[in-house]
Formats: sequence, C-alpha cells, structure tokens
Amino acid sequence: MSPPRKLHIKSYGCQMNVYDAQRMVDTLAPEGFVETSSVDDADLVILNTCHIREKASEKVYSELGRLRVAKDEAARAGRQMSIAVAGCVAQAEGAEIIRRAPAVDVVVGPQSYHHLPQLLARAKSHGRAVETEFPVEDKFGFLAAPKPAAIRARGVSSFVTVQEGCDKFCTFCVVPYTRGAEVSRPVAKIVDDVLRLADNGVREITLIGQNVNAYHGEGPEGRTWSLGALLHRLADIPGIARLRYSTSHPRDVDDTLIAAHRDLPALMPFVHLPVQSGSDRILAAMNRKHSADDYRRVIDRFRAVRQDIAFSSDFIVGFPGESEEDFAATLALVRQIGYAGAYSFKYSPRPGTPAADMRETVSAAEMDERLVRLQELIDGQQAAFNLAAIGSTVDVLFERAARNPGQIVGRTAYLQPAHVMASPDIIGQILPVTIASLERYSLLGELSGAVPAPPASARMTDSSHMITGA
Repeated sequence: MSPPRKLHIKSYGCQMNVYDAQRMVDTLAPEGFVETSSVDDADLVILNTCHIREKASEKVYSELGRLRVAKDEAARAGRQMSIAVAGCVAQAEGAEIIRRAPAVDVVVGPQSYHHLPQLLARAKSHGRAVETEFPVEDKFGFLAAPKPAAIRARGVSSFVTVQEGCDKFCTFCVVPYTRGAEVSRPVAKIVDDVLRLADNGVREITLIGQNVNAYHGEGPEGRTWSLGALLHRLADIPGIARLRYSTSHPRDVDDTLIAAHRDLPALMPFVHLPVQSGSDRILAAMNRKHSADDYRRVIDRFRAVRQDIAFSSDFIVGFPGESEEDFAATLALVRQIGYAGAYSFKYSPRPGTPAADMRETVSAAEMDERLVRLQELIDGQQAAFNLAAIGSTVDVLFERAARNPGQIVGRTAYLQPAHVMASPDIIGQILPVTIASLERYSLLGELSGAVPAPPASARMTDSSHMITGA
C-alpha cells in the first residue's frame, strides 16, 4: 500500500470557503490524501481564496511567493510538491495567476473543486490544469459530483452549504461575478448531509450561502422549498439540537422564515442581517434594493415573534459619495436597532464592479475617522449585550478544550464563547451555565446542576484548517 499523501489547505475569508475546504478534503481522501497542518511536509498545498476584502489578490500572490520557495526546497530534497489555487480569486484571475505564479500547478474556481482529482492528474501529465469557467449544465458543481466516501464531522458544529451565488448585484460586490447566479441544492441532498453529520455526533448545523435566505431548492415532492420550510425539515432530524443560517439579505426575509423563528426551538435567536448603510441615498447607490425603513421593518417582524432575538450586521463606511449626513444616518440606525455585534469595513473598490468606477470618493482620512466612530458605537453595544448575561443562566453547547488547562469552551445561543472548569466529557452536550464574569468577549461561568453522561458520539475533534481573514 502506498503511503498517504499529505494535504495542506489554507482558507481565506467567508464561511463558504471553510465549507468548501472541508469538501476538498473529503473529495481528495479517496485519492490517498490526509491533512497536515504544516506546509513543509505537504505533497499538495491548496490556497482557498476570497476576493471580497481589500488587497485579497496581493495576499494570495505574496503567499504563492513563499510557496514557490517551499516547492523548490522540496524538489531539492527529492520530494514533489503540487500547488493549487482555488476559490474566488482563482475564478476572477485565473489567467493572471498562471502568468504571475508559474509554480502553480492547478487553478480551479469554486464551482469546480469536485474535479480536483482529475485536474491534479491533468497537471501531472500536461504540466498545468486550469478550470475557472462556470459549468454550463451544472453551475453548482457539487450537485452532480460523485459523493465523497464520507462527509466527516469536524466538531460538534458544522457548516452545510445550501445555496450559492447571488442575483442582487450590489455595486460594491464581486460575488455575482465569482460565484455566479443563485442556485440552491435540492432538499434531499441537504437532508442526507445533515443525517450523516448527526450520525457522527454533530449537534449544531449552520446553513450557509452567499444569500442563504434566497434558498429555493427542489423538495422531494417536486415543488420549491423556502429556507423556512427547509429549517422545519432539519429540525426533525434526531441529534440536531441547534440550527443557524448565514448570510441573509433583507429583501429575502419571507413569512416562512419568520414563522420558523416563532415555531422552532432549535433555530437560534441570533440573525446576521447585513444592512451596509443607514442612508437611503447610499443604499440606492449600492443597489441594495431596500431602504433603511425597509430594514427596520424586517427587524420588527423578527422581534414580533421572538422577543429574545439578537442581531449582527455588516457595514461599509466611505462608500463613494458618502457624506457626513449619510454617515450620521448609519449611526442613527445602529443606535435604533442595537446590535449584539457587527462587522464594519472601509470601502475598497473591487475590480470589475460598478462602484469601482464611481468618481466621488471619500478620503482615506475621512474613512478612518468614520470607521473608528462606528466601531466604538458597535463595540459599546456588544459590551452591553455581553454584560447583560452576567448573573443569568444560559444554555451552552460545549465544543472543545480551551487554552487554559481544565477549561472547556462552548457557545451560547448568541455565539458568545463561554468557558467553564469541567471534564472533557461535556463536549457535545448542551448544559446550563451560570455566568459569573466577562473577560473581553468571553463569558466565564459555572455549570448549573448535575452533568449527565455524554452521548457515545459526542466527543469530536476540531478541523485542522487554517482560516485567515482576507
């Protein structure tokens, strides 16, 4: 038997890339690959790239420069290393990658990673393999791809992709150009994935997609299912105690999703709902297709059925043409909604998007100053939200051993890290914790009451994927 080949994946960016990286591992496992956390002993290194953040491409090329050196060192030691670039930068800049980084063997877009075994074989025989076109008949590659030997659990929580692509065409966003049009996986395939994960001890599922609440998958009876209907089906799977989804668009919050938050105890009361700006003028320039008041009304609909619901969001400051008045409207929206957390970024132009050609830019100094003000407001709201947990008893799903000896860490319904001193036997269980204090963004507390025996399949290990922001 041949010794296993070692695979190292470095993923940048979004949750979708985390999921895609895991599926790459599953796809390559039948080819004899096993994961390694080190580049130095890897036979195959995959950079799973993201094109959303500023200077994403430059970071990839910088990393490829380091990998070229590692590949040369491996060759001098008599060992062959292959390098692949996958994901959205590969989709957008395939030809440029080939030109600038001759050490790369395979370039593959996010819709085609299930072809990795064939692409690696082609690269071995022809020197290089590139597949970055959207597949004509099966844009969403893994819909028709052969099922991996196993969908392996990598912890007590797992991502499952249900939808990919976006039809909204926000003027700042590259997703429609790198991930393509909205496509949804059939219900039966999603249910099959979740059943396998539940059988392997997964307790929490997060459904992911670039625009996840635009989900419109084919149901077993042939009609189209909404995300709300899908959540109802998954809530019936034994062993799945928690459900989440991300990322949503305010325009696609329908009545079935609101009803799911009302009716399903397993659906966590925490929603990531990006708004980007509180100014109607800027929202129109962004082509967001909603106003600030539309967004407020969506928030009100959620709160009407679930009073304990909390929200996070995304904000862009310094979008072309943003005035101080526009920015003040964003601050006003944040104060009115009250967030448990949020992500905020300075606008950076993405090549090929309409906003990149807008001339009325905001100065770097103004963007910096506005970002500081916005983040101070959001940080204050998050701190207040976390402080409110002190003295209360909350349910925590325990995930792994913490860094401090004897501590186990899990997450609350609102994704707050919670640490307790306890045996590793509690990993995989949802237990009540009385919160005693707050350390930065983590809650510290004690288990409340007796600890039941752990399920046989509850103890899982974490994935070894390296995730870095792009």
